[in-house]
Order: sequence, then C-alpha cells, then structure tokens
Amino acid sequence: MIANIACAALMGIDAFKVELEVDLSRSGMPAFTMVGLAEGAVRESKERVFAALKNCGFKVPPARITVNLAPADVRKEGSGYDLPLAVGILAAMGVIPPENVDGWFMAGELSLSGDLKAVPGVLPLSLAARRDGGRGIIVPRANGREGAVAGDLTVIGADSLSNVVRMLLGEEEIEPASVDIDTLWNERTTHLCDFGEVKGQEHAKRAVEIAAAGGHNLLFIGPPGSGKTMLAKRIPTVLPPLSFDEALEVTKIYSVAGLLPADQALMVTRPFRTPHHTISDVGLVGGGRYPQPGETSLAHRGVLFLDEMPEFKKAVLEVLRQPLEDGEVSISRSLMTLRYPADVMLVAAMNPCPCGYLSDATHPCTCSPLAVQRYRGRISGPLLDRIDLHVDVPAVPYEDLRQARSEIDSASMRGRILAARKVQAERYAGRHFSLNAELDGSALEEFCALGRGEHDFLRRAVEKLGLSARAYTRVLRISRTIADLAGAATIGPDHLAEAINYRSMDREG
Repeated sequence: MIANIACAALMGIDAFKVELEVDLSRSGMPAFTMVGLAEGAVRESKERVFAALKNCGFKVPPARITVNLAPADVRKEGSGYDLPLAVGILAAMGVIPPENVDGWFMAGELSLSGDLKAVPGVLPLSLAARRDGGRGIIVPRANGREGAVAGDLTVIGADSLSNVVRMLLGEEEIEPASVDIDTLWNERTTHLCDFGEVKGQEHAKRAVEIAAAGGHNLLFIGPPGSGKTMLAKRIPTVLPPLSFDEALEVTKIYSVAGLLPADQALMVTRPFRTPHHTISDVGLVGGGRYPQPGETSLAHRGVLFLDEMPEFKKAVLEVLRQPLEDGEVSISRSLMTLRYPADVMLVAAMNPCPCGYLSDATHPCTCSPLAVQRYRGRISGPLLDRIDLHVDVPAVPYEDLRQARSEIDSASMRGRILAARKVQAERYAGRHFSLNAELDGSALEEFCALGRGEHDFLRRAVEKLGLSARAYTRVLRISRTIADLAGAATIGPDHLAEAINYRSMDREG
C-alpha cells in the first residue's frame, strides 16, 4: 500500500513542497530504503521513527518499506521529516485512512519515546503550506506560535506522535495555535540604552543621525575608550520601526538558522549583530557544507557592527563587498544557488593606529608611519569605498564627562530621522530604491543636482583635499541626506562642507 504525506524542504529562507511517499510491501525480504537525495539527519530518521512507533504502541510488521522524497533532484536535510515519515508508515499500514492525511503538511523531530521536538524553519514551511493551498500544518507545540504567524492557515501544535495519530483518527481534538500580531507589536522590546547617556561626542551623534536617515554605512575612528562601541550599540534606538513585511523577513532568517527565541513568534525589533574579529568568512556571510545564514544575514534590516575592524582577517572582510553592494548573500553549490537577504547598515570601529593613540593629545603614539600605514591597509579600498561616513571620535574631555544627561537623546534624533526618511520615500516612490545611500548613476545626477556655486565649491574641495572619484559620489549622497534633515529641497554649500568633513580617510589617503 502506498501513502502520500505533504511536507516541505528549505531553500535559502523559503520553502517548497515535498511529497513523502511510503510503499509498504509484505512480499520479499524485510528492508528499508529511502531515495530522493536525503542527507545526514534524514537518512538517520529511520532509527528514530521506528523506535518512536514502537514506544507509542504501534507495531510495524516485517515488510519491505520504500520511501521516496519528491522532487528527487533537490537535497533534503534536517530532522523535520521524522513526523511525516512516521505518519506515512502508519498510513501505509492502514492504521490511518489515507484520506485523513490528505492536505495536511507535517514537520517535526521525534524523540525515541515519540515526543515531538522543535525544528528550525517552521515559518517558511507554514508559508509554503498556505501558498500551496494546504489544509493545514502539523508541527511540534514549541513551533506552533511561530507557524501561526503565517496567517490564514490551520496550525496544529502537537506534543507527541500519539497526539497526532489520535487527531487524524478523529479521537482527539487539538486546539489550533494562534498568535495576535497586534499584541506582538505592542510587546516590542524597549531599548535599555539611549543616546542621552552618551556624554559629549555631538559630532559623532550628528554623523549617526545622518547615517541612519540616509541608510549610509558608518566608520568610527578613535582611541580606546572614546565611546565608539557605546555609540554603535545605541544606533538601533534611532532607526525606524520594522514594518510587518520586514519583520517577517527577519523572522524567516532566524527561523531557518534555528535562532528564533522559544517565546518569540515574530522578530519585531531591528537586529544588532556584533561578531568577534576571529569569525570566519562562512560565519560572517553564511555557507558551509549544509548552508546556513551568517552574521550578515542575521543583521538583515538592522545593524552589523564590526568592532576593531582591522583585526578581522582581510579575506573575511573582503567577502562583505558583494553583500554590501547587492543587499544579499549568494552561495553557489554544484546543485543549486542559495540567496540569503543581507540588507544591513554596516557600522565599524577602528583605532587610528596599532597602539590606538595617534590622535590622542594625552597619550603619546608609539607607532611608526609604516606601522600606521600597514594597519590601515588591512581595510581595502573597495571595502572602504562602500562606507560613506568616516567619523573621528576623539577622547571625551573631563568637562563633558561631568555634565548631566545629554539633550541629544534617541527620541529627538529618531524624530528627525523619521522625517528625513519620509521625504526620501515620497521622492523615490515607484523606484527600485528608497534611500539616499542607494543613489547611483543617473539617479545621482537627477536627485543630487548642484548649482554653479555649489559646483565651484566642490571642485575646489576636490582639488585641495585630493578627493577621489569615489569620495565625490559619497559626498553627494551624504549632502543629499544632510539637506533632507535640514528640510532643504536643494543641496547647498553648507551641506557639501559638512559632508566633506565626514570623509577623513579620503583626506588622509
């Protein structure tokens, strides 16, 4: 007898339907064969499933069992096929009528006792079930609320294989999982830090405001203890809140990576990721034998902070170039190409020299010019080219440290940033970009047009400071954002002058 069970496989952060077919024949020698490009944990599922069936009171007769996972030319991996395989065997045995499983998608890992354990990627699987018109999806109870985020789909969160069988036989009712999206938005985590806590550094705060308003990447340069990390950690407090579609994208990434918190059905705040400088290139952008999202994708729609940037291996930093340019990570394998979203705001921090005190008036620098050159050379020109703002963060004077809470706090900064982003959204409506940082080519000429006086000012600055062609483009982008923050329709000389001030690495190069 043949039984068909609907399940799904992950490809990137999306899922596609997989048909699990079980043929049970009592003729011939007893055997178990699985085909359909099953990997690691999927092949091992036989041992878990048979033990779970036995411990739940189901006796599998000696038979020749053949399992096919279709389509057979796409790799399947993970432990989520345990539940559909167990139900498929029971349906092929005649324990469960085939019509009772029609239309149900299933996913879940079985323990040897038959209990259901959570699996990664349930949200994409639920979206695939809804897209394919499924009757519903049966998952472990721990994944129930995550699956319910898909909406317009019956999501059954079960505790064990026995619960699932009794439900399919009509002997037990399981209340479908549900989630109130409005409640999730209201439960957004309140940021515990604020820019009002940062003493002094008004110049750096202004740079953060510009970067957040225009979606620009940002590099802090300053001695140890000047507040670079403190500034970076507060950037999410001034970014616009996630839309539902953005939150769904971020949640899918964390679901696939198995990093979605058990008590959190939807990621409702922008992520902030800060990998250590010893990270590998695979850890940073994703990949591996069984590809998984890296830190860059986990920071999607949020902030990727690289502290002590020159300490990262140069080869690791170089793999960031494509994600920063395209907003996604592309991982090519012999059988497929996976794409993970990676639309991040890159924030980096570095010392001005190996000892850290090149620009500090109170500590003498012990580095030779050659050592400083080598240190800065660890960040390549093409990567530096993708960072719009280079901000000097000097040591904080004692007079600033003893002051009360700063008047420039996250709330006031966020209000100006939201206003500037609204201007950009209206200006670029109907185009493939929405932020000033994405301006290029003809769009740069159209939206960053300069008058004769502004052209003369910028020409003199380029010649005097020796700015490169890439710096010219960045200055225009930053100037457009500064003008938006000021409520100006056109770019003026004062906007250009401030923008040039944020290109310190070009002036020194």
